[in-house]
Amino acid sequence: MHDAPTWDPQQYLRHSGHRTRPFHDLLARIPELPRQGTPARIADLGCGPGNVTAELAVRWPDAHITGLDNSAEMLKEAEIHAGPTPGGGYLDFAPADAADWDPGERYDLIVSNAALQWVPNHPDSFARWIEALTPGGTFAFQVPGNFTSPSHALLGELCDAPQWRERLNDHGRRFIHILEPADYLERLSDLGCVTDVWETTYVQLLQGDDPVLDWVKGTALRPVLTALEDDLATRDEFLAEYRDLLRKAYPTGRHGTVFPFR
Repeated sequence: MHDAPTWDPQQYLRHSGHRTRPFHDLLARIPELPRQGTPARIADLGCGPGNVTAELAVRWPDAHITGLDNSAEMLKEAEIHAGPTPGGGYLDFAPADAADWDPGERYDLIVSNAALQWVPNHPDSFARWIEALTPGGTFAFQVPGNFTSPSHALLGELCDAPQWRERLNDHGRRFIHILEPADYLERLSDLGCVTDVWETTYVQLLQGDDPVLDWVKGTALRPVLTALEDDLATRDEFLAEYRDLLRKAYPTGRHGTVFPFR
């Protein structure tokens, strides 16, 4: 995650109910961990504000769980979850960049939630991470796949528009580093993994004014907002243009704004 954007944990958490649904589905498919007689060891790679890392401690209350992230802002927020867990385990956080993270020890579970899309060539690291698993251990991750949806396609197109191209360059597409599900299956199978791969589209109903803009402010817009953080007038001008495009793509209906999330 080199040249990482500045993150806003509170903005990211504004839609935590919707954002964590894919994680809950992933968590439900993770088998029991292999280690017996000693505390399980778990790494959460790209832990963000630590809210889902804390949920790992609910599933495995006696485990030693470490959340890893390269954002100082996110790690500061995550620290509210750090410390002993009620089940006798321990939850801590440490700085690490998924682009070059070396596990350095054995883990029963390495999990990553909505983070690897920011890491170029992340499948090249799968072998290193899988080699760090204990026998019978699990590598589980989920990445969003909605980068061709209007919310993200319009962002990239606007950044490429003449009035923004020089200033924003590729900032509207800094996060597009994912494979198709079948390609992930092939890469993991080649490494000897027993795979469980699926894709889901969540048809979400968002509330409030300009909720899709509010959503992407927590994630896809971060590189743009970071690039313009020293020029608030220009930032507001960009957001106004983007807001108008999103309103046309995602009109408000009788019950809210429908936002399909793949």
